[in-house]
Amino acid sequence: MSEAFEVTWSDLNSTDWLALSIFILIAILPYIVALKQKTSLALATVLSLLLITFYQMVVDMGLFDFNMITFLSVIPALSDPYNGYRMISAGWLHADWIHVLGNILVIALAGVPLEQRMGGKRWMLIYFIGLLGGNMTWIITHPDSYTPAIGASGAAFGILGAYMACWPNDKIEFPLLFFIRAWPVWMIAAFRLGLEVYYASEIEGGGFSNVAHLAHIGGFMLAWALARTIAKGAPSSLDETGDVTVAGSSLSNATRDAAKARMGDLNSDPWTEAGLTLEGDAARIMKKLREEGDELETRRAWLEELAEQVICPVCKGEVFALGKGENYTLKCSLSKNHLNWP
Repeated sequence: MSEAFEVTWSDLNSTDWLALSIFILIAILPYIVALKQKTSLALATVLSLLLITFYQMVVDMGLFDFNMITFLSVIPALSDPYNGYRMISAGWLHADWIHVLGNILVIALAGVPLEQRMGGKRWMLIYFIGLLGGNMTWIITHPDSYTPAIGASGAAFGILGAYMACWPNDKIEFPLLFFIRAWPVWMIAAFRLGLEVYYASEIEGGGFSNVAHLAHIGGFMLAWALARTIAKGAPSSLDETGDVTVAGSSLSNATRDAAKARMGDLNSDPWTEAGLTLEGDAARIMKKLREEGDELETRRAWLEELAEQVICPVCKGEVFALGKGENYTLKCSLSKNHLNWP
């Protein structure tokens, strides 16, 4: 059994490297796009997991002679430190579509509002903490096992643990007890964690399951323990209360606050710095922009009007307003390097 999983980097041939490179590219591409466009990292994670599951299925059908489970899953009995990458890579592998859909359900429904609460970078840290917490728990409790462990369940439970630790009274749309409605986060987390504790105790009593329930508990508990420290300085204050849903005002305010924090300074402008004087409508709009541009909507409106009245201070080309999420900037139509204001 052990020899089947004792695969080293030197054992990989050129085809294996190609298969592995495609795996990495597919996994990270949604994050690159999300970071560039400043969109949700939680939804990028959902897309990444779905794409990798599809790729895994295609590889298993014979596209490559490369066993991803053998090389990328967590094998507790493999003590070689060079196998540490498996702690991450295993989180992108799943047994079947039911397995991955169960995880992305939590990541999408609970992960998106949590990301709005704490911001993308903190959310990704929580995600990896849950993933590592689950895998470490499994390795510690099954040190001699050669059974592969795969899946993002530890990360999904880590999201629930972090959400419960920081904003337990938020209500999110979630399927629970055969009903889909807005449930308090603490109720969702307590119910799901309670089931995992029950199933784990059944296994300890002599039962059998191919689900790593202890890994789920480990991911939940580690994220829960560290979440409040990580969430300090997040867009939303800890323990913010209220009847909040995914589309509720508190989450919208948190998103708006984060977007407003990214708004650029209007005190200086590239035309003045280039020795150009704005006149007529351009000068009037610039004045209005500086007076009223402290809100997202008014800033966008005045920037769009200003774009029609000014030219690029570098090449004298046309200018347009480009939005990334809630934030808008003026760009040169000929070169992105000429203008990026404010």
